[in-house]
Parts: sequence; C-alpha cells; structure tokens
Amino acid sequence: MGTENPNRPNFPARPAVTPFAAQQSATPFLSSGSVVGSEAPPFRPVSTASSQFSTPPFSAGSEGPAFRPPPTSRSNELVRPPPPSAYGPPSSGFQHFPSPQMPSTGQLPPPRTSFTGQPVVPMQTRPPPGHVSLPSQPQPPSVPMGSPPQSIKTGQPNMNIPLSADQHFVPSRPNAQASSPPMGPSYAAPRGTFQSAFPGYANMQPNSVAQAPPMQPSSFPLQQGNYGPPAPPTPFLSQQRGYAPGPPMSTPSGLYTGNQMQQHGIAPPLANSQGLAEDFSSLSLGSVPGSFDAGVDVAALPRPLGGDVEPKTFAEMYPMNCSSRFLRLTTSGIPNSQSLASRWHLPVGAVVCPLAETPAGEEVPVVNFATTGIIRCRRCRTYVNPYVTFTDHGRKWRCNICSLLNDVPSDYFAHLDASGIRVDMDQRPELTKGSVEFIAPAEYMVRPPMPPLYFFLIDVSASAVQSGMLEVMSQTIKSCLDDLPGYPRTQIGFITYDSTIHFYNMKSSLMQPQMMVVSDLDDIFIPLPDDLLVNLSESRSVVEAFLDSLPSMFQDNMNVESAFGPALKAAFMVMSQLGGKLLIFQNTLPSFGVGRLRLRGDDIRVYGTDKEHILRLPEDPFYKQMAADFTKHQIAVNVYAFSDKYTDIASLGSLAKYTGGQVYYYPNFQSSIHKDKLRHELARDLTRETAWEAVMRIRCGKGVRFTTYHGNFMLRSTDLIALPAVDCDKAYAAQLSLEETLLTTQTVYFQVALLYTSSSGERRIRVHTAAAPVVADLGEMYRLADTGAIISLFSRLAIEKTSSSKLEDARNAVQLRIVKALREYRNLYAVQHRLTGRMIYPESLKYLPLYGLALNKSTPLRGGYSDAQLDERCAAAYTMMALPVKKLLKLLYPNLVRVDDSLVKTEEFDISKRLPLTVGSLDTRGLYIFDDGFRFVVWFGRAISPDIAQNLLGEDFALDYSKVSLSQRDNEMSRKVMKILNKYRESDPSYFQLCHLVRQGEQPREGFFLLTNLVEDQVGGSSGYADWMLQLFRQIQQNA
Repeated sequence: MGTENPNRPNFPARPAVTPFAAQQSATPFLSSGSVVGSEAPPFRPVSTASSQFSTPPFSAGSEGPAFRPPPTSRSNELVRPPPPSAYGPPSSGFQHFPSPQMPSTGQLPPPRTSFTGQPVVPMQTRPPPGHVSLPSQPQPPSVPMGSPPQSIKTGQPNMNIPLSADQHFVPSRPNAQASSPPMGPSYAAPRGTFQSAFPGYANMQPNSVAQAPPMQPSSFPLQQGNYGPPAPPTPFLSQQRGYAPGPPMSTPSGLYTGNQMQQHGIAPPLANSQGLAEDFSSLSLGSVPGSFDAGVDVAALPRPLGGDVEPKTFAEMYPMNCSSRFLRLTTSGIPNSQSLASRWHLPVGAVVCPLAETPAGEEVPVVNFATTGIIRCRRCRTYVNPYVTFTDHGRKWRCNICSLLNDVPSDYFAHLDASGIRVDMDQRPELTKGSVEFIAPAEYMVRPPMPPLYFFLIDVSASAVQSGMLEVMSQTIKSCLDDLPGYPRTQIGFITYDSTIHFYNMKSSLMQPQMMVVSDLDDIFIPLPDDLLVNLSESRSVVEAFLDSLPSMFQDNMNVESAFGPALKAAFMVMSQLGGKLLIFQNTLPSFGVGRLRLRGDDIRVYGTDKEHILRLPEDPFYKQMAADFTKHQIAVNVYAFSDKYTDIASLGSLAKYTGGQVYYYPNFQSSIHKDKLRHELARDLTRETAWEAVMRIRCGKGVRFTTYHGNFMLRSTDLIALPAVDCDKAYAAQLSLEETLLTTQTVYFQVALLYTSSSGERRIRVHTAAAPVVADLGEMYRLADTGAIISLFSRLAIEKTSSSKLEDARNAVQLRIVKALREYRNLYAVQHRLTGRMIYPESLKYLPLYGLALNKSTPLRGGYSDAQLDERCAAAYTMMALPVKKLLKLLYPNLVRVDDSLVKTEEFDISKRLPLTVGSLDTRGLYIFDDGFRFVVWFGRAISPDIAQNLLGEDFALDYSKVSLSQRDNEMSRKVMKILNKYRESDPSYFQLCHLVRQGEQPREGFFLLTNLVEDQVGGSSGYADWMLQLFRQIQQNA
C-alpha cells in the first residue's frame, strides 16, 4: 500500500492534526438511523449529502450506531476481598518508596485552553541525555504491576458509574512537558526531518522509557524528586536500543521472578492462574520519580507477534460451526438485552468472507438434493443445517432460526435413533458441517447461468505507452488465456481509448482483428454489436494476434487525452446483455466527454475544515450512476490505476466500490520496476475462482438482526447484498442490533447464504451456519471478544466516516470507542479490587489498543495534507474496505524479521520470529525484512557485514539502493533470502510484495519506506505506543 515515489517530500512541514485528543466535539461513528428499541443517542446524527437517486441505492456507507452511556445500575452480588498476598511489593531489585498522592483534577488550576477548546500544553524541549531535571511539583507515583487475585468473581459489576457522552480529556498535570507536539491550530511549529529524528538511532525514541537494569537493594535508593546515579551497563542492554525484559503480567504471589520473563517482556499466563488470565490482565502505568518520562514498561506492552489470534473457546463450544475463515463475530457472547449491548461500546457484528480459500482436505462439501429440492424452512427460508432438530419419528424438523416445525419430504425421510438423531447423519454433510454448498435447481435462476466474461477497457494514451504498462498487461493477459475459468464458455472483449474510442471485431473467421474508431463522444454507438464479445475458445487465434500487436499498435501515440467516460458507457453497452467482469486500465485523468474530471488535487487549505471530506468523495455523480447501472446488469468493475499524477481515485474507485470490485494502485508505474507486481496481481484477478451474478443474505435468530453493512457492494434491499462478482479475497462486515428489549433464547444462530453462478455454469448456494451463546454478563462478552473482527469492523466504520468528516474526527471516533470499552471493563474490576494505578484490559482484547493506534496511523486515516497523497489515501481506503481479517491485521501490524543470523548459519529460517515495530528492534549490524502483505522493505544496517551485502547485491552493493533490485544470484546467501521472500509470498498470494531496498540513514527513502511504518514509534506528530497507552489510561481513569 502506498506510493512508490519516495522522492516527494513525505514529511509535513507542520504537525498533523492530532488523532488523540478526545475533544468535546468529537463524535463517534454515527448511525444512519436509530436502533429499534434503543435509547435516544447522545449525539445528533449529521445530515448526509442528498443522493442523485430518488431512492438512494447506496446503503453501504451508513454509519454505525451512536454511543449510549451505560445505565446506573448496581449489582448486589458480593465479591470476596482479595487476599493480601496479591498486593505484596515486587521483588524485582528496585526499591519502591512511598510517593505523595497525585492531586485530583479538581485541586489543579484550570488548564489554559486555546480558542478551539483544547488544553494548551506549553511546548518544552526534552533535556539532552544525561541531564537530570528536578521537578517543580510532585510527580504521579509509580504503581506496581500485576493482576488481581484468582478469587475474583469475573464479570460481576460492583459499581457502574454513568459516564457523560461528551467526556473529554483534562490533563492531570497542566505544567508537564508535552510528550508529543500539541496539535491544533495554535501550534504551527515546523517539524524536523528524519535525519534529525533518527540520528543513527543512538537515542531512545521520545515516547519510550529506557529500562534500568536491576540494582542491589543497598544501591542508590530512588528518592522522591531525584535520580540515583546511573547503573553500569549490563548484558540486558548490550545490544543497541535493546530492551531489558519487563516484569510479567501476573504472578500468583505478586512477586516477579526472572525466569518468567520472555524476550519481549510479554509473559504468558501461568498454569495455576490460567482462569484468571483468561479474564483480564493489567499493566502498570505511572511515572518514574523525578522525570517526565512515563513509567511504562515498553517491553511489557502486549504485541501480536504471533499474528492473528482467534478465540478458541468459541470453536470448542460449537464444533459444528462453520470455520472462522468464513464468519467471525466481534464477540461470541451475544448480549441478552439492549442495555447490556449499550454498555459494550464496541461494535456487535460479524465479518464474512463467503468464498475464503480452504486448505487441502477441508473443501466445502457439495450437496445435490436433485428431485427432493433444497430443504428450507417454509417461513424464514433458512437452509437445513446442523442445528435443526428432527421430531415426530423423523417426519418433522424444527427450524433453529424461527422455531417453526416443517414437514420432512418423503425423499428426505430417515428414522431417528434412541437419542433422536437421524440414522443417516453420517451420510448427510448438510447436517454435520457448518459450511456446505447446494446445487440450486431451476427455480433459483432468473435467466440461464451466464458464462464467465472478461472485458478489458484500456487507456492507450501517451503516458500509458511510455510507462510500459501496455506491454506488461498484454503479455500477462495472453499468458493467462489457458487458465481463465469456464472453458469452453468463456467470453472476452476489448476496447481501447485515448481522445477517441477504438472497438475491435474479433470474429473467429478473421485472421486479424478489425479496429473501428468512434470519435463522436456525445452520441456513443456500438459498431458490430455481435462481434465485439467473442467466445475465447473459438476466437483464440484472433485474440492472441490482437494482444501481440497492441503495444506496437500505439507505440508512437502522442495523444495525452482520455475519453474515459464515453469509453465506460461503450463498455457498458457491450456487456449489459450478459454481465461479467470489467477490468479498467487507467493512466490519465479523464479529460474528454462525459465524466471528465478536474485537477482538484490536494488543497492544503481545505484540510482541517468542514470541506475536507469532499476531496475523498466522487466529484461527478456520473460514476456513481454508472456503478448502479453496472450492478443492475451483473457487471463487476476492477480498476487498475497507474499514473504518477493525480487521477482522482476517489471518483474512479467508486466504480469498484459499488459493484463488488477492487482498486489496484500503481503510482508512478515503470515496467522495469513494477512489472512483476502487475503481472502477478492481474494474473490472480483473471484466474482465481470467481462467483458470478451473486447475491448474499445473512439470516439470524429471533430478536436480533443485521442493520448496517460495510464493504464493496450494493444493497439491493434492506438485507440483500448484490455482488456481480465475488472471490476469495473479498470480505464484508455487518453490524448487529437487538430488536427486542430482552432475549429469551439461550443461543443465537447465524446463517450466511451466497447464491451465485459458478464458472462451470452451475447455479449454487454456499451456506455457512454458526451458533453463539446469549450472555447476561458484560464480563462474558469481553471474554469471548474477537479483536480481529472488531478491528475489521472498526476500520470500515472509520474509513466510511472519512467520507463525511475530517480525518481527525475519524481517528477520535476510534480512540473514543476504545476508551469507553476499556473504561466500562475497568468498572467491573477496579473499584472493588483497588486497582487504581493499573490499566485493566481483558485478555481477549489485549491487542486492541495497539491495533487502534495502527489503524489511526494507516494510510487512509493518518495525519493530514502532507502525510499521504490524496490518490494514495483513497486507493488504500478502497482496498482496506474489502480485506479479510488476517490480511487487514497484517497490514496494520506488519511482520519485521531479522535474517542476517540465518544467512551465516546452516539452520532453517523461522518466519514466525517477529520483532516489535520500533526502531529499537533494528541493529545497525543486521539485515531485516519488513512485510505488510503489499510490499517488502529490506533494510541493510550501516554496519552490516560487507560479505552479506556483496553476496545479495553483487557489485551494486555500494550504489544508491533506489537503483538496485534484489534478484537471485549464484551463492547460498542470495538463494536463502529469495527463498524467505518467496515463502512469505506463497503464504498469501492475494497481492504481490514488491521488494524495496533501504540502507540505514539513506533519507528520505528510509523514512518513507520503513520508519514511518514502525507504528510503535512517535513519528510525524503522532503518538508512539507508550504515549498512546498513557493517553488511553488517563481518559479511562476519568469517571472510572
């Protein structure tokens, strides 16, 4: 993701608007309508722009439900007090002396505020290393870390304090020095370059805390208000920027021992406190006496170094559920009341990937009922599944969704055994498997199944030819002809355009294609309508001749104009009878005819104003209208955009958004650099299994329903999603609401049904069924939460919010919901167990703050004008809206691995050894690979062994790395590195990671490709991980 042009100034000349101040005006994701039965939302919904349709067809952009304050109920359940041993002093080698209590905010003088209402924090410079400053007033105390004892009765609230919806952050120490440059209109201080921000990485990042080595108890005691002399170096800090292991999350006795510490300070739950660790963990957050630096053990902060973690308890409870690769719930504990759902604060919903790829041996079984017809509930139309029950000796079955008794057709009848189970259960996949595919009979067809159809709309203007795009694209399509799905039914066609439109007659009786040029752009007509779309197997030789001659046909073209709109209408006229997939290759801003766009670009004056979001919306309603027409006629659009100049991806991408397609963005495309990426991604687009003319519906049990849907699609009715084409790389999210005040059932069932035409011409229905328990306890909702699904839904809600609000508002909405959720969770435990100085979070959500920070730093949401080009921002947003959970989490928190050790040793490289995303993980003698799923960055330390550099790069190892490519050479080191890169690519083939080489200290290249993407560091005015946790903690403590 992101532009490949590192030479443009990437670092803004002013700090970006802060994403982290929860202002009074910051609104969470707003709902497009009030939820049935809910309390009045505390925020007034913003009015949405009126659509050009009389009936708005676009429900995909609806916002999530507004926030509601929790009720002021108290639980009368008694909780045993914790044993005193849980709060014993730590024995880590530090002496802990009593500290004066921090005064409450009510005792502090009111903070000085700017005209925007934000607290003004005086800008101060950090003292140089080695300088010790004496504080002018007492600092907040350092608080020991640990978890509450096992005796806690989980989830039973003792005190729930009502929170005002507009609660905003008041600094507890108004005179403290700022941890990051204050944001807002009052501060326009210029930002330094990366050269000064990372001078050889000798200093710690501004937001991190150097962990002092253990000292003997008799050594210098830490007095309030000053430091003891620094301790001598120890082996723990031998590496540059190395971390000392932090204390563990929890121990039964409250004492810390060294052998419980892991390499990165994240200690696993101990065996005898497993039950407790599953409920919650805590983190010490205080300040070291005598310094401003926050007392956060950076190494102990939770990190998803093992990748995506799915809740295992859910799969164990319901073994007949479909796999989580198809359906993931944000929490597997469905709230039993609307009041409980409102206290959850996080989205209740699901992420669906209906055609997710399955490992070998786990294929979805295909069932053909033939003459019986598909067994469905006659009232709610649920498909038969493992959770239906049979009664009356097997003559009737009860629907698990609506509880209606249905008759069993005679052809489907089977006797029941003594336990009420059908005797033929083992022969019925639909009764034992959570995922199944039914062959649909004729009544499921509105028309005969369409053939797979691929139509190519190709920009042949001067810039497209000069970049080499035309040649790479032609070669790739030709190489994929044998692998296009649906042989021998596959149809294919081409249109090219510059300032005129070129049609191609590819009738099978011709030796060469005939080109017909239409220059009247106001009145488009189709010459030879029957021969522009041809059967590939019949016209194969003509198609190959066309692809061979296409690059040379336009090699001298000097036309720089683009009649994209008229060409789009022409393609629609050709395809409208059958439908199919339209692949657009666009290199120039549309400039001729209908749909022409102006160079609105990035206007720096607009950022931070109420008009900022308009830049991210389609400028011309023509594109939205065309998308609606495409969807109606079963045409999916994929956009391949190549320009090095502004091409208004916001407008072009809407074609993909509303037709179930996707956007591929190759800024500053040069075939010599990017050809492998385009070749791989285009080949996958053409050859992956595709479901055609599809519709999808999600059914759920009585009392709950899905209210809003998020992703790339068009809503045909309130709950029917239209998908002209869908494949394994697309995911969709939906939010759930309760229709009834109180659920009386013990279990809620969900069923996803995708009706589609396969490439072989069969009409099929893929059905995924899952069950989830109904819970009456907020603690149980947290215990069964799924961070991956929550972040997947969060990202879609935040990106949708950027189309109606400022970037800052979208970031604040993410932060606010995380704060409210963790504050509510804290209220369950903190008061009765005196955990006032710790940040409390459920074990299931321990990575939520970090992923929230990463989301706010992602390309669609980060910074302001200077932090990402507008096209880059919009392309990333369209891509993230369609990503499955695992792919999205990898993009937000990428892999960082060190490989130089394995190159000089004989052992096999372990790709699972991931490092924290911080400059402190980089050793100047090392070789590292950064992988976010879309690109590789190979980082060479300044002091790396010359042998390694020479073996990998040959004679080019001393050149400018922007001119050097990594390719396999005839030596063992080179083969090992290429094997590692290929292993990463094979693990997820949906995109191709292009390799970028970076040398330490080489700016701005290093900053652009790597340093800005180390999400734990404080870069460009945004918080680092430690600062972010402190901000969350301070806001959680307010009214906690």
